[in-house]
Amino acid sequence: MTAPAIEHATFVIERELPGSPQDAFRFWSEPRLKQRWTGCHPDWAVLEEHFDFRADGTESKRWRTPDGAEQTYRAAYLDVVPGRRIIYAYEMGFGGQRISASLVTVEFVAAGAGTLMRFTEQAALLDGSGAQGRRIGTEAGLDRLAELARAGVAELH
Repeated sequence: MTAPAIEHATFVIERELPGSPQDAFRFWSEPRLKQRWTGCHPDWAVLEEHFDFRADGTESKRWRTPDGAEQTYRAAYLDVVPGRRIIYAYEMGFGGQRISASLVTVEFVAAGAGTLMRFTEQAALLDGSGAQGRRIGTEAGLDRLAELARAGVAELH
């Protein structure tokens, strides 16, 4: 069986968020806030979880889907400047096979009374699933983050 060709993709997603860049940054740096917008598969069992958000820190998660397959996520934080930027590399696996590896930059820029969050991903997709699916999934997660930010900026203070 021939492995699918590697698909390389770069995409940028921007979201306008209420509050300061520091407020927006907290949705990435605080585990309880991050879980609220990244937890998109409530029917998947979490088998392992680690969150060490800092430069040179790591994050990892391993799930089991309802049909018994395992998905993994491992990230290494390369650069973290509170309220300004996050740069991290991550890989995803499914069923014991690596399916992608990416470099991500998240920037937080003051914009009037709010914040412009710019997410840039450079991905190598290894499983033939296509870049469009990755972008759509990422957009959905960032939409959840924006909804939470709009609903709860007051609770951040």
